[in-house]
Order: sequence, then C-alpha cells, then structure tokens
Amino acid sequence: MCVRRIGRGQMIVSMKLALRIFSPPSSSHLCHALSLKPGKLPVESIQVVLEELRKKGNLEWLDKNKSSFLIMWRRPEEWGKLIYQWVSRSGQNNSVFTLYELTNGEDTEDEEFHGLDEATLLRALQALQQEHKAEIITVSDGRGVKFF
Repeated sequence: MCVRRIGRGQMIVSMKLALRIFSPPSSSHLCHALSLKPGKLPVESIQVVLEELRKKGNLEWLDKNKSSFLIMWRRPEEWGKLIYQWVSRSGQNNSVFTLYELTNGEDTEDEEFHGLDEATLLRALQALQQEHKAEIITVSDGRGVKFF
C-alpha cells in the first residue's frame, strides 16, 4: 500500500505515490498556470516541496533512501502546545496522566488532540519535556506524563 493513514493528521507516503499526488490532473488550472504538461511534475520539484515540509517540521523521512516519508498535519511542538494549553486551562498542572487518558479520556473529548495516535503524542510530549513543561514516566499500566 502506498499511502497509510496512521493517526489523526498523519500519513505515510511512498515516493512513487508522491510523484502521482503532485502531478496535476489534465483538467487542472494549476497545470496551465505552471505551464506543465498534464501529470508531469518533475521529480526535482517534488523534492523541493518535500524538503520545505521537512524544514518546517511537517515531514520526516522514514528511510535513508528517502523513498518513504511521514507527513504530519501539525508539528510535534504544535501538538505539545495544544496539550499544554489544555493542561493549564483546566488546572491540571502537577498532575499525572496515562497516555490513554490524554487521547481517549472523557476530559479531552472536545480537544483537538483527542484521538491522537500514540507515536505523535509521544513526540509532542518529548517536545514538552525538552521545554521542562512535562516528564514522560512509567506508570503501572504503561507510560504516562507529569505536567509542570
């Protein structure tokens, strides 16, 4: 499978598919605006777009050959900021949560990070940990986090 959705706002894409994704359909106005032949966006152009996404933190290469990549709707730091804003707004500083509680608990149902996959959540919490706003810990039923 070339594209695999792995969580809220994330997908894994193969480079072969990227060539097709970024190739405008023949009826596309973009095709005429860029003076491209329909369905023929040069590989170099795709690589420029992907490199920009990587620089902004929205793309992560999954292999050394740069043939598969993870596209993230929000950077881990942005997810971390949303989570920390909720913690502060709800008066939960100095509290401990399991990862499950954060993404699946009743208290977070109305939050954008509700339903976030564990890999993205961990990246977000690691970003908060680097800012000394949280600490990822081991709790009896898995991993958890303490917010400061």
